[in-house]
Amino acid sequence: MQIIFVSNYINHHQLPFCKAMLAQNKGEFLFIQTEPMEQERTAMGWALDVKEYPFVRCYYEEPESCQKLINEGEIVIFGGVEEESYIEPRLESGKLTIRYSERIYKEGQWKFISPRGLKKKYHDHIRYRKKNVYLLCSGAYVASDFQLIHAYPGKMFTWGYFPEFMEYRADELMDHKSADGSIEILWAGRMIDWKHPEHAIEAVGDVLKENPKVHLTMAGGGEMEPQLKQMAAELGIEGSITFTGFLCPPDIREKMLGADIFLFTSDYKEGWGAVLNEAMNSGCAVVASSGIGAVPYLLRHGKNGMVYRNGKIKELKQYVRELVGQKGLCRSLGLAAYETIRNTWNADVAAANLLRLLRSIQMEQPEAAVSGPASRADIIAPAKGYVYTRK
Repeated sequence: MQIIFVSNYINHHQLPFCKAMLAQNKGEFLFIQTEPMEQERTAMGWALDVKEYPFVRCYYEEPESCQKLINEGEIVIFGGVEEESYIEPRLESGKLTIRYSERIYKEGQWKFISPRGLKKKYHDHIRYRKKNVYLLCSGAYVASDFQLIHAYPGKMFTWGYFPEFMEYRADELMDHKSADGSIEILWAGRMIDWKHPEHAIEAVGDVLKENPKVHLTMAGGGEMEPQLKQMAAELGIEGSITFTGFLCPPDIREKMLGADIFLFTSDYKEGWGAVLNEAMNSGCAVVASSGIGAVPYLLRHGKNGMVYRNGKIKELKQYVRELVGQKGLCRSLGLAAYETIRNTWNADVAAANLLRLLRSIQMEQPEAAVSGPASRADIIAPAKGYVYTRK
């Protein structure tokens, strides 16, 4: 079964899945990269040397041969690319095609009524609703977005991103956490408005009033960094916060290993949020916004993390206070989070589930996984994500 994965570029979040597909599909797997990585991601340490990976082809270096593969390949998985011309001839031909997508209405589902937007959605998606095309939903609200435009009826499956899984024993994992009564809290990402790093500082400023042994590390950088440092100074907590600047992915994982609590404060514009996978793999007790695409798929409130309603700072502060006051709860949530990634949300499971689904589709009897990657995608309206995490 020849599988060709087409996306904008390969990175450390996609590489483990690609390696798993290569291993589990007997080497019949290619990744076609349509463009070089943008400078911002390269500066964050995301760049990979594609020459190290024989299964990667670069469309901009071999356009004719790559387009031939896209047009004629047995199965093509396509996503992360704005330009539809790569895939349009294949869609017209009726060959089996798997699209993967984050949300199409990150700024609000009310936008689906735009005539101009609907025209493009019809061109890219709706007109193929009865064709041999299926959708992998990279985020819990994707299926809801596509249901609004009546695309892919009965053909949507859960999906996401699958960073490298790192195996630990429970005692080994907890040995990395603070043991002197202090609490280490981590926030990591680009410091931009919709990731709301200011919420992390506000929450920690609140809890520091009760527990001076709390420390916050802000890993990353961006346009809001000067504003955040000023905010910390105005709250009088600059001595309890460390700003590290951008760190390479291995260094971020090292910070996560040492963190008791991980704060993930983005809003609905966070289509997935692979740092959630990584923080859970590292045994952190996560406090996350319900607006984040990965959250309803990966977290169950009070069982393997804490989920607050998108934008509700009061709830965020409440959950941070609870965790700071209960080190045992931090440990139990962190271990449960680790088991979620170990057992379900990792590249090996995703590849196995997807291959099983693809074979069943070829036999015209689609069989989804029972849960996790490649299971049937529930229709979760963005406003209901918070409730879904309480199931």
